[in-house]
Amino acid sequence: MKQLSRRSFLQQVGVGAGVAGASLVLPSFVTGQSQKYFGKKLNVALCGLGNYASILAEGLEVSQYCRLAGIVSGHADKAATWQKRYNIPDKNIYNYENFETIADNKDIDLVYIVLPNGLHKEFTIKAARAGKHVITEKPMATSVKDCKEMIDACKKAGVQLAVGYRLHFEPTHQELKRLGQEKVFGQVRFIEAALGYETYDAAKANIGYRKGDPDDWRLSKQLAGGGPLMDLGIYCVQSCRYVLGQEPIAVTAQIIPTRSPKLFSEVEESIIWQLEFGNGVVGNCTTSYGFNVDRFFATADGGQFELSPGLSYGPFKGKTTTGILDFPVINQQAAQLDAIGKLILENKPLPSHITGEEGLKDINIIESIYKAAETKQKVLIPAL
Repeated sequence: MKQLSRRSFLQQVGVGAGVAGASLVLPSFVTGQSQKYFGKKLNVALCGLGNYASILAEGLEVSQYCRLAGIVSGHADKAATWQKRYNIPDKNIYNYENFETIADNKDIDLVYIVLPNGLHKEFTIKAARAGKHVITEKPMATSVKDCKEMIDACKKAGVQLAVGYRLHFEPTHQELKRLGQEKVFGQVRFIEAALGYETYDAAKANIGYRKGDPDDWRLSKQLAGGGPLMDLGIYCVQSCRYVLGQEPIAVTAQIIPTRSPKLFSEVEESIIWQLEFGNGVVGNCTTSYGFNVDRFFATADGGQFELSPGLSYGPFKGKTTTGILDFPVINQQAAQLDAIGKLILENKPLPSHITGEEGLKDINIIESIYKAAETKQKVLIPAL
């Protein structure tokens, strides 16, 4: 089978970047360019120092356009550890009580919200009012109403709002977008997208035993907004939308009965849904905290393309009807941060595919999925 290699990717990247937005910035080890950026960097403060914040910090260490300049944490001991590791000055360290005083700090340009979903709205609005640009992790918020308030607050403050859609800047997913939107194999007719992780010990499920932290905020409806659909299923929704370049018009959904009622008393353990698009395309999606799955598959009139692993952190492996998908493994967080940072430094608007409006679209669909599961009926997805 023919390999779609780094060379062929670079020949096509102009097309792929156009599909996802012209902001694609790849590290020099991907592009082969030796020239590096030595200008002013965007000073970023991470708000919330959980597991993903550590991954973002690694991306910031190799980012050309951004640097880790500050932190916000409710744990003084954790903040002290981060301060020592990343050489962060005292004046750039905040807690949740004094966070709003960041408005007086000219050495912070952007706040990256890495808090539980239910806190995204509060701290996005606070950061905006402080005059800071914002990136919030996905999902953007836990309701359409909250998303709209976040967008309005950032517009009123004159700052930019982005959502952490790292896969928009990853070369394998850039190729998926190209294959689907450019109809390389003709019109895509069916998509299957699935992402799930077994997050607890099934043998002890009846007593609600969870791997890691038994009080994980992801099990709280108030903090998470929902179960794996919010946390993982959003990648399935996203992939269907950006491969087709279209919005779904209706959805049906089914919540799979939990094996651990004590553990999943507030949020679902697993859910399956079917997105319907205007041209008859169906996206069949699955997400779960109860089993492992990581796959993307699309079939079109003249061929197929797929990834497995498909929607996680990778490294992604895939193939098409005509060849193997073999793209460089990059630091996804650095690529995302560089794309956003470069545009903000140039005082240019962010492309719509990563802004708050994009996050709003996902939450609008997710709310419809939950409604379809609860009512056991097809739900028309409301226009925004």
